[in-house]
Amino acid sequence: MSTAVRLLYCPRPGTFGVISPGLVRHFSLSVQRGMYKYVNAKELPLDMRSITDRAAQTLLWTELFRGLGMTMSYLFREPATINYPFEKGPLSPRFRGEHALRRYPNGEERCIACKLCEAVCPAQAITIEAETRADGSRRTTRYDIDMTKCIYCGFCQEACPVDAIVEVNSWKSHTLTACQILMALVIREQNFQLHILQLLVYSRVKGFWTY
Repeated sequence: MSTAVRLLYCPRPGTFGVISPGLVRHFSLSVQRGMYKYVNAKELPLDMRSITDRAAQTLLWTELFRGLGMTMSYLFREPATINYPFEKGPLSPRFRGEHALRRYPNGEERCIACKLCEAVCPAQAITIEAETRADGSRRTTRYDIDMTKCIYCGFCQEACPVDAIVEVNSWKSHTLTACQILMALVIREQNFQLHILQLLVYSRVKGFWTY
C-alpha cells in the first residue's frame, strides 16, 4: 500500500508560490521506496582481485571463453545420444507397445470372443466380431484396434481371461494417413506374432475393406 505525502509549501513573505506536481511525485516515490527492503542491494567489493575480475569480464569476455571451453570439452567425451534408427536403446520389460494375439502350443487360438477387452477399453478402440463353430465354441472372426484412439493403458491385457491379447515391445506403427492406423490382429502360428495391414484403407462410401 503506497502512501502519498503532500507537503505544504509556504512561500516567502511577499511572494506567491505554488507547489509543483513533480515535487509531490518525488516525495511520494520516496515514501514508497522506503517501505521495501532491497535484498539484492550488494555493494561491490573494492579489493584488487575483484576489480581485476570485473575488468577482465568486461574487456576480455572471460565468461564467453569459459562457455566455449565447456562446449569444446564435450567433444572428447562419450556421446550421450545414439545414432537412431541404426542404433536403438534398450526397452523396459514392462514396455507396452503394439498388440498381438496368442495361440496355444497345439495351434488353437486363445481368443474366445468374450469381448471383455472391448468392454473395458476406455477409448473404445477395439472392435470384435465372432461366430459359433460347428463344435459349439465361439471364436473371433474380426479383431480390430483403432490405434488413433488407443492409449496403451493395458486394460485389455489385464481383462483377458485366457491371456489371448498381449502388448509386445514393437512400437513402430507409423503410417502415411490416419486411416491406415487401424490394426487388424490376425492369429498366426507363432505366439506374439503381429500382422499389420500397412495399406489397409477403410472405404466409408462402399462400406467394405479394401487392401
